[in-house]
Amino acid sequence: MWREGKIEVENKTIQYWIKSFDLGSPYGIDEGRISKVMLKRDGQIIANFDRGWDIEPIDANAQAALEILMKEYN
Repeated sequence: MWREGKIEVENKTIQYWIKSFDLGSPYGIDEGRISKVMLKRDGQIIANFDRGWDIEPIDANAQAALEILMKEYN
């Protein structure tokens, strides 16, 4: 299922798009339920996973956002 939204991390707004499933998969992040995720801040892609990392989180802010989303969706 696709989900999108915005979260605030360290006073920065990060937009996200996630495709997650009910069960984990070898194609998911850490073999979890998230098979695709894109994070954007100020129009710039700061992380992108599409069954593998295209762009790993570029900084601590991006990593923090990913960790929040992984707790909820992975």
